[in-house]
Amino acid sequence: MVKILAAIALALALAPAVGESAVNLNTASKDELLAVPGIGPAKAQAIVEHRQTHGPFKSVDDLKSVKGFRAKLIEKLRPELTVSAPASRSAARREAKSAPERKDAKAAPDTVRADAGRIQEDKPRK
Repeated sequence: MVKILAAIALALALAPAVGESAVNLNTASKDELLAVPGIGPAKAQAIVEHRQTHGPFKSVDDLKSVKGFRAKLIEKLRPELTVSAPASRSAARREAKSAPERKDAKAAPDTVRADAGRIQEDKPRK
């Protein structure tokens, strides 16, 4: 019983640390950026628009070129943000191929009929 309580206490102590992760400036949506303390709707939209216009960020310091971001704010946000390369098109294709098929898509049958490949005798030949 004591071991179980100790395990639960340890899990609860580590849970906040596991759940927190930095937001990637190159892949984050506007909603994900809004979750960062200090970034409001206007700044989140400015980040997304800057990324679409100028391409991916190379570092968090590139936020200096986005309207509304000054050095002091960037230093405050630095622990909450990260920059990594966005997924390449070939990687996105690989992910799409490995993803499970949609339910409405036609899938190959899982079973083979016993009479597959045989000529049906009930139809007269011409």
